[in-house]
Amino acid sequence: MGLILYPGSFDPLTNGHIDIMRRALERFDELRVVVANNSRKQTLFSAEERVALVRESLANEPRVSVVALDGLLVDYAREVGAKTLLRGLRQVADFEFEFNMAAMNRHLYPEIDTLFMMTGADNFYVSSSLVRSVAALGGDIDRLVPAPVAAALRDRLITSMRDTGTE
Repeated sequence: MGLILYPGSFDPLTNGHIDIMRRALERFDELRVVVANNSRKQTLFSAEERVALVRESLANEPRVSVVALDGLLVDYAREVGAKTLLRGLRQVADFEFEFNMAAMNRHLYPEIDTLFMMTGADNFYVSSSLVRSVAALGGDIDRLVPAPVAAALRDRLITSMRDTGTE
């Protein structure tokens, strides 16, 4: 199969995301990670930093490309000829939101389908927000995120503590 788009904020990228990507690559020829640049959402890392972290974390996978996106995902999908979106699910609670989003995307671009993939048992409890919280409190995140992300999180949090005088 051809191209699949995997949209998300990836703030930060987790091993759960990596698991979903690797499994999608077993079924698709090319995976494009679409990093959402949503100005209404407060992120720890800028879109450019998130793109760089995804690229660095998947540097050994030539079938993965990464882009940042400011606009509607379906407009981008139509532009690049993508017909499939990938969305990861960790728990049942994720499904309602994702189902509604898939329905809206289908309304806006009738040719698009959304493939839902459950995260593996090793990562079902891992979310980007939990990783940020654990990292902020000095917890061990090394088994939750790729090494480049763990290093960037530590650097960002140390810089943040230094800037606020809480170091």
